Amino acid sequence: MKISRPRLAWMAAAILMNAVAPAAHASLFSGDTLDAVANGAAWVVLFIAPLAGIGIFLIIHILPEKIAEKKQHPQLDAIKTLCLLSLVFGGMLWPLAWLWAYSKPVLHKIAYGTDKVPHGTGDDALHPLADAKVEDASKGS
Repeated sequence: MKISRPRLAWMAAAILMNAVAPAAHASLFSGDTLDAVANGAAWVVLFIAPLAGIGIFLIIHILPEKIAEKKQHPQLDAIKTLCLLSLVFGGMLWPLAWLWAYSKPVLHKIAYGTDKVPHGTGDDALHPLADAKVEDASKGS
């Protein structure tokens, strides 16, 4: 088998380059530093990234109710309920809540004369312990 002269020159150049080339390293670090960096990366991947992902998911998931509250939507409670149901159904109802929050409540305007309802100061949540203390105090009197 006869090898052509240009091909022989390329093969010789490749062999020479391989002989002169420095050793390749898979990492920038070595030894204990490599172990420390790998441990840090493992902590980030196993704990910090999932917690951050869950937090971002929940923040995005409550956007429709925040939008409805800002726009003083009359069906804010129903939109909040749809956001909670969307968590149960794997997020499939979330686009509906998003659209509902941006929709203009025409039937509410026809029935009540306005399409906005001012909502509370944000402290509309139930407070079972405080409510129980008030009921106990009123029963004791």
